[in-house]
Amino acid sequence: MTFLLVSYICLGDHICTCFALVVCFVLLANAVRQPGKGLSDGVGRAVLVTGCDSGFGHHLAKKLDSMGFTVFAGCLCPEGPGAQRLVEEGSDRMKVLQLDVTKDEHVSLAKDFVEANLPKKGLYAVVNNAGISDWGETEWSSAEDFQKMADVNLFGAIRVTIPFLSLVRASKGRMLYVSSIFSFFNCLNMGAYSVSKRGLEAFADCLRAEMDSFGVKVSIIQPGNFGGATNILHKKTPQDIWDGFDDVRKLKFNQKYVEMACGYFESVCASGFKDCTLVINAMLHALTAPRPQSRYLIVSWTDMMFFYLCPFLPTYVTDSVFQMSPMYHRRKAMLYS
Repeated sequence: MTFLLVSYICLGDHICTCFALVVCFVLLANAVRQPGKGLSDGVGRAVLVTGCDSGFGHHLAKKLDSMGFTVFAGCLCPEGPGAQRLVEEGSDRMKVLQLDVTKDEHVSLAKDFVEANLPKKGLYAVVNNAGISDWGETEWSSAEDFQKMADVNLFGAIRVTIPFLSLVRASKGRMLYVSSIFSFFNCLNMGAYSVSKRGLEAFADCLRAEMDSFGVKVSIIQPGNFGGATNILHKKTPQDIWDGFDDVRKLKFNQKYVEMACGYFESVCASGFKDCTLVINAMLHALTAPRPQSRYLIVSWTDMMFFYLCPFLPTYVTDSVFQMSPMYHRRKAMLYS
């Protein structure tokens, strides 16, 4: 409804044409969400998945194992509960290895292990899923906060991609990158995360153009609000944020506003998806379909129309949607007060 209202205000008589385009986008989105019909099983093929301790990576590793793939499940904590569940519940094709994507030595050892344990059809795909999330306004953050986010979400994927490309190219396989709607949708509190994911998509887009000559398919997964399904969200209290402020920031940002921002953020996250099914289905389509999509946008039906058109709308339109939020107006009233 928000999108239609904004469309009517900004587009006037062209709203019918715009709505028709939206319907086409919705139908297309429904089509790409369906599981692929290319590879029926993964026997003899291997897939490396990063970030398998929990969330999308954990569920995808289990699903690929059940389909017959040899799965190299990269885990930050191979002795942790998530990694151990993969070992206990998986077949002998499930290979759990320690992989901190911020460490070159881990990536090098992972490549040696993968090469030594490849099935006969080689490494079919790499799923760059490992990621972290945090929130906070830019002035609440430091350059180190931005660097930490990028080191995992952006440079972690680059660090894994480059040494494994030759193996995937040999099998004419697939490269997947887990991004986010925040790679193109701007809002308060997600600056560092958006920077890392926008950079990740630029890297994947350039790689797709290069790999096309080799028959390697590159896809980007763009989940919406799946914080409750993945436990990726960094938990912190209003007091944690306030205690990190210096005197200048304490004058600028009212403590009541910090409390309100925390409550708003938590309530938004709680309203999202509670399981990973839609994302896993999109990943499987990207891995198994004969013609995978370059992007898989995975949001609720109520949000789909807006987010499909968001990258193409004028900035003043997309900004106005956020400015309609009551939080935006309360924020303006509370700053410096």
